[in-house]
Amino acid sequence: MYSMQIAFNVIDQLNHIISLAANSLPEFSREFQPEVRTADPKFGDFQANGVMSFAKKIKANPRQLAETLINALNTSNKLNPDFVTLSIAGPGFINFKFLPKFYIEWLKLYNNEQSFHHAADRIYHGKIISIDYSSPNTAKQMHVGHIRSMVIGEAIQRMLRFCGATINRDNHIGDWGTQFGIIIMGVKEFNYNLDAPHDDPLEDLEDIYKKGNALFESSDTYKERARAELVKLQKGDPENVSLWEKINKVSYAAFQKIYDMMNIQFDVVLGESFYRNKVDRIYKELLETDVAQESQGALVVFHPTEGKDSADYPFIIRKKDGASNYSSTDLATVLYHTEHTKADEIIYVTDGRQQDHFKYLFATVDKWFDAKGYKKPELRHAWFGTILGENGKAIKTRSGNPIKLKDLLQEAIDRAYKIVTEKNPTLDESSRKHVATIVGLGALKYADLSQNRTSDYIFSWDKILSFEGNTAPYLLYAVARIHSIFRKANVPADTNWGDNLSLETHEELTLARKIVEFPTALKHTISELRPHILCTYLYELSGCFSSFYNANKVIVEEDNIRNSRLLLCSRTLCILETGLHLLGLETLEKM
Repeated sequence: MYSMQIAFNVIDQLNHIISLAANSLPEFSREFQPEVRTADPKFGDFQANGVMSFAKKIKANPRQLAETLINALNTSNKLNPDFVTLSIAGPGFINFKFLPKFYIEWLKLYNNEQSFHHAADRIYHGKIISIDYSSPNTAKQMHVGHIRSMVIGEAIQRMLRFCGATINRDNHIGDWGTQFGIIIMGVKEFNYNLDAPHDDPLEDLEDIYKKGNALFESSDTYKERARAELVKLQKGDPENVSLWEKINKVSYAAFQKIYDMMNIQFDVVLGESFYRNKVDRIYKELLETDVAQESQGALVVFHPTEGKDSADYPFIIRKKDGASNYSSTDLATVLYHTEHTKADEIIYVTDGRQQDHFKYLFATVDKWFDAKGYKKPELRHAWFGTILGENGKAIKTRSGNPIKLKDLLQEAIDRAYKIVTEKNPTLDESSRKHVATIVGLGALKYADLSQNRTSDYIFSWDKILSFEGNTAPYLLYAVARIHSIFRKANVPADTNWGDNLSLETHEELTLARKIVEFPTALKHTISELRPHILCTYLYELSGCFSSFYNANKVIVEEDNIRNSRLLLCSRTLCILETGLHLLGLETLEKM
């Protein structure tokens, strides 16, 4: 009797089964790692490469070790010969060839998004993760550069939640600091009434800041006025506090319109201001543990830098004038999430220019938490590159200004609307607008997510809205196309396809194999916090489906062939929709 279960993640299952077999053999030790990965289809579906490196380490013959391990696997009752066959290739690679019966059983067992979620839940079950993303500054409009943190952070949190984590979505807005002295001075100087109705108050405030900053730079008189307004705010002056609250309210109302368009919500919106009264504890604890020291009037944590002759890096946590900064409030944020949300892990999604800041922030937390004996969360920085124009430089308007994010989103919808109208002119107006919104916004999100996040990428409307290549329109069309197959077959996609099923053609088996790789792609994506890995998988899956569909007629007379092929269509559809939803995209049944 074979005890092999139909596991969601086949690679994880094989790694586990091989490790168990190896642990029962005197030739192997606990250091052995199976190293299972997908294989060249000529040799099998999956391949274990770990025997090679282990044999080299212990100076043994790798093929003999592989033969010993295969014998143990074949007698372990953990691998069902009706599901999988084993072979050795080369000097010691172990190949696993899964048979059609296994794929049919897997496809029947994992049959919808809920079953995928249930199976994936164990990966991060019980883990609490705080994720800090978006984080715009108040009194400033979001521009094109803000989209990356927003969509990457949203995709990461969705995938982690899908895999069982309890997620705390944190929008750590910049709502405190020296800029408010200039803004409040400008509001008073230009008699701007924040209580009166305005077409775009956030745009007005941004303009006031620019004009106020010009005054600030023009004379010492205005510098003193701005500083005085800031001091009044910091000391709780009722008028300035009221202006500051209105500025933040106006700002977040504008941000919320964009979040609504992008279908993004947060659990916590706590800006710099929330932590400004929590930094004294940080100073006290870092001083009493000798983690920080006074240096030239500032409070500093020194960290070694690379190179033996390099001076230590001064991580300033309190400026010489006694003011807090990003370092001090970020340390207070780590402590808050550790003590109040009980975070096991904190992920920051910011642009790559902040790499040094987070490197030394994390190093400071390590020293501080170790000195105090606090439970330390895992800290990760998911940084990203820059969006470039087709000239290879930072993307801007023709006038040289940053592109406002709200304008970019609307342009995406407008351009998609033109394409939808051209491709389907008989579609009614309401449907065209609906499709254009999903396609346009989806194209923007996917264009960003499909890039390796640590790379810069060139933004091109023609490319992101193309129905060819690794784009949202291509994948959304693939989803709609499969829905049309079920409409033509006049059966629901979630039908129970029965037991008399078979997979025989090369394209059927290739597609089934690709479908079963979904859990591995998902796990790889979240371990690296790189959504482009899942994007690449979905694009490859769609390509496999096209090859299958072009070579195999689905709606045929023979029930078993028809049902087997509709099963493949159903699971492809389910994974495409699940994957796109995890990336933050909506899907369509018709386009």
